[in-house]
Amino acid sequence: APSRVFAFRDVRWAPDPVLEPGAAVRTPQPVPLVIDNGSFQTRAGWACADPTVPAEPLLRFRSLAARNRGARGGTGAETQVGNDLGSPEPLRWLLRSPFDRNVPVQLELQELLLDHVFQRLGVSSQGCVDHPIVLTEAVCNPLYSRQMMSELLFECYQVPKVSYGIDSLYSFYHNRRQNWPCSGLVISSGYQCTHILPVLEGRLDAKNCKRINLGGCQAAVYLQRLLQLKYPGHFAAITLSRMEEILHEHSYVAEDYIEELRKWQSPEYYENNMHKMQLPFSNKLLGSTLTSEEKQERRQQQLRRLQELNARRREEKLQLDQERLDRLLYVQ
Repeated sequence: APSRVFAFRDVRWAPDPVLEPGAAVRTPQPVPLVIDNGSFQTRAGWACADPTVPAEPLLRFRSLAARNRGARGGTGAETQVGNDLGSPEPLRWLLRSPFDRNVPVQLELQELLLDHVFQRLGVSSQGCVDHPIVLTEAVCNPLYSRQMMSELLFECYQVPKVSYGIDSLYSFYHNRRQNWPCSGLVISSGYQCTHILPVLEGRLDAKNCKRINLGGCQAAVYLQRLLQLKYPGHFAAITLSRMEEILHEHSYVAEDYIEELRKWQSPEYYENNMHKMQLPFSNKLLGSTLTSEEKQERRQQQLRRLQELNARRREEKLQLDQERLDRLLYVQ
C-alpha cells in the first residue's frame, strides 16, 4: 500500500538554546542538577518541586564531540558538541565519545559535555557550579572511573555535592506501583551494552549483575552491513544515521519470537505490515547508463590527471631537496 512507503527524514539537529533558569532554582538555595550521563544521549534538568520548573529534562543531545581542524587561513580548530554538530554523517570520522562500554574513560571529552550542559542551562555562578549534582552511571562502575569523575567535578567545577546512581534502578523505583513487589529483574538495554540487574527486597544484588556487550550500536551496524550487502548499488546511501532511524521508528521487540516468525510466513501479513523505505534521488546512479567507450574515456582522463599530479609532486620534492642541498653546501 502507498501508506507503507516511508521516506528517510534525515533530520538535522538544531543547536541547543541558552536557557535562563528561573529564580526557583536559586532560592532559597541552589537546587540539584540531574544529569543522565548516557553513552547515546545526555539529558539534564533541574530537580525542583516548584511547578514553574519543568519536571522533564530541559536539555537532550547526543553524547558526541567533534574537533574540526579548520580550513587553511581560518580561525583554527573548533570543537562542536551534541546538537551543534548539525548532522553526524559528514563528520562521522571526527566523532568522539567519552564512553567505552557505557563507562566514561575519556575525561577530556566528558569535560566538554559537562561544559555544554552548564552553559546551555544557564548556570550563572562565577568560577564554579554551586548546584549539587545527581549523576547517573553504569552498574558496577569501575572505581577508577568514578574517582576520575569525582576529581573532575570537585576540582574543575567546585561542585559542593555529588550523588551517583544507576539510571535503570531510578526507573525501577519511579515506575513501581504500590501493590507491586519490591523484587524484580531489570533489563537495561543501552546503546553500547545491556545490563541485567536483579533487585531483591528493594536492594540491588550487585554480585549477580550481568553485562552483555550488545546494544543499539551493534544492532545499527549489523543492520547497515546486511542492507549494504543486499543493495550494493546503494552502499553510500545506507548510512548509520538512517539505520538508527529505522531501528527507532520502524522496529519493535517481539514478545513471542516463534509466533512472530509464523506471522511473517504469511504473504498477506507480510504485505500488510512491511515498511518500504524510499531513498532520496541521486544523479550518481545515472552513471551506469554510460557506454563502454565513454567509460574508457573517463578512465583515461582520470589516469592523465593522476599522472600530472604525481609529476607535480615529484617536481616539488626535487625542488625541496635541491634547496636543502644548497643550504648544506653553504654550511659546509
